[in-house]
Amino acid sequence: MIKESASKSLAEQPVTVLKGVGARSAEKLARLGIVSLQDLLFHLPLRYQDRTRIQPIGSLRRGDQVVIEGEIDLAEIKYGRRRSLMVHLADGTGSLFLRFFYFSNAQRQALNRGVRLRCFGEVRNGPHSLEMVHPEYQRIDPDQPMAVESSLTPIYPTTEGVHQLTLRGLMQQALERLQREPEGLVEWLPPSILARFPELNLAQAVGFLHSPPPDADQQLLLAGIHPAQQRLSYEELLAHQISLRSMRAQHQSIGATLFKSEHGLKQAFLAALPFQLTSAQARVVAEIEWDLERSQPMQRLVQGDVGSGKTVVSAMAALQAIAAGSQVALMAPTELLAEQHLRNFSQWLRPLGIDIGWLTGRLKGRPRDAVVERIASGEIQLAVGTHALFQQDVVFNDLGLVVIDEQHRFGVHQRLALREKGNRKGHTPHQLIMTATPIPRTLAMTAYADLDLSVIDVLPPGRKPVVTAVISEARRDAVVERVRAACAEGRQAYWVCTLIEESEVLQCQAAEDTARLLAEALPELKVALVHGRVKQEEKERVMQDFQSGAVDLMVATTVIEVGVDVPNASLMIIENPERLGLAQLHQLRGRVGRGSAESHCVLMYHAPLSANAKQRLAILRETSDGFVIAQKDLEMRGPGEVLGTRQTGEMQLRIADLVRDQGMLDEVREAAEMLLHRYPDAAAQLVNRWLGERVEYVKA
Repeated sequence: MIKESASKSLAEQPVTVLKGVGARSAEKLARLGIVSLQDLLFHLPLRYQDRTRIQPIGSLRRGDQVVIEGEIDLAEIKYGRRRSLMVHLADGTGSLFLRFFYFSNAQRQALNRGVRLRCFGEVRNGPHSLEMVHPEYQRIDPDQPMAVESSLTPIYPTTEGVHQLTLRGLMQQALERLQREPEGLVEWLPPSILARFPELNLAQAVGFLHSPPPDADQQLLLAGIHPAQQRLSYEELLAHQISLRSMRAQHQSIGATLFKSEHGLKQAFLAALPFQLTSAQARVVAEIEWDLERSQPMQRLVQGDVGSGKTVVSAMAALQAIAAGSQVALMAPTELLAEQHLRNFSQWLRPLGIDIGWLTGRLKGRPRDAVVERIASGEIQLAVGTHALFQQDVVFNDLGLVVIDEQHRFGVHQRLALREKGNRKGHTPHQLIMTATPIPRTLAMTAYADLDLSVIDVLPPGRKPVVTAVISEARRDAVVERVRAACAEGRQAYWVCTLIEESEVLQCQAAEDTARLLAEALPELKVALVHGRVKQEEKERVMQDFQSGAVDLMVATTVIEVGVDVPNASLMIIENPERLGLAQLHQLRGRVGRGSAESHCVLMYHAPLSANAKQRLAILRETSDGFVIAQKDLEMRGPGEVLGTRQTGEMQLRIADLVRDQGMLDEVREAAEMLLHRYPDAAAQLVNRWLGERVEYVKA
């Protein structure tokens, strides 16, 4: 049986009960999500430092983070590019320099010859010998030996005004309380799950991680697989899973308008298409059709590789809602992608008598007012646009379906805001979310556990995989000749200039220089340029010229990652691909290979490459399977980067790791289901412990 909460559990005791925590300190700690003693104890170390033993200076190697002890035999100020205080320290086995760029006169005078110091820092290569730059140090009295630390030193996430030493001091007080009242940290897992972790109970696991003994297996700790870490990782993943499932259940309870399938419009739509749906598209259309015929709101994520035909699938979903008299909103992250959708939907749906509206941030004044008015009256049946669709003054008459493309690029609140626009009379719109970024099963089971998943895993017939080559910039002339040859055969090409030092200005400058040089080298070709600072009207004109074949070579920044569909383009050159992640490179490569001709992608790198960059480019060369690439991307960059959640604050795990701990996920899903049904109170307490106020994100 799960224990009932103690009369005064640590979750109920504010941090202000600790010595030294007043109102101002409590405010700073709250920025870290620390309000109660339980919050403090679950503020877990990022990593550890070993200060439990003194290392002989003669045994040190570059990169070591160690404690050393020795005697000063020289201290002097060196004048070079920067003034520094150099202290020579020796212990009989060897010597090294301590270097201080910032120092006071009092500090200089205290570091005299013959003074004994104990230091902690990272060993680096200096101009003449090993050195430590700004180490922590203490003066040692030779007659009173000082004990070393008795446990590994934890390094915590901090915020402005909260120092590591402050956190360690507060943690020590909290651990002493935990030792006196281990039942204060309530065990919310039922016995059937606890049997999985016989080595340590919750209080022991938490205590161990904050204060690992010197004989703790550091390899296990560094790898994140110590039993204490695994015990807490399991609980954290379980809390996320429960949270997502609870939100899904809550969302399903609201109700939505059901749309009976109307075959007349769909048949007319399919008959006009110049191609047949693939088996995968037909399967996903049937799944969506079934969802829309129910009175619970659809929450479906459609993922499919670049060019797999997600847009056609979303058009058929839109038809089902529009045929039933509802409005549809289609939101894309960029104007370029929104324009691509507008073109496709206009071509497909306007002949069927459907009124389509267009709303982006660029639309101003009277034209915008007119569109907003037509959306409010219900005259516009399908509204296509960017985040402008969820601005406060945009009111829908009867929004029944929201389609969101490349959803990971939107912040949580943006997605919530658009859904709220359709809430009326206790109903909420159906949601169809599309992504061309294949999502590894690991992420689909966690970050998207509140969504039903459909996969378009078959490319349209005639599509051939893009052949990828990795070439050094030293062979640039040969690459230019390759572009000349492709265009001479009547094909078109892209030349992509990647980000330079995170600066849009420099990036655009590089693209302009590249376009000029290529125009000079290839005078017989029509070369055009697109980047983030080109005016929208000019950008549209260039894109249309490229699509019509009037432009041979498109030089662009990564703005063309999504949204451009030119079947005649069969060659993609990506400069400095080492600057981009795997998923983004895969998206860019997907701009070619959309026609029947064999297509090529040249990754032209700038030597020397790091080991990580070599690995990424090798993966791109070896496979065109988006799911394989997505899994590798997850393993190399972590879920925060892959999901784009560094910006939106979603799925920030404290101790669990989706790649390392993926073996737990199936069991965690079953456990979440069981807790929600049999122990709902315990499930709610686990969510509160691990997510607290951060639960809002899963409502999206």
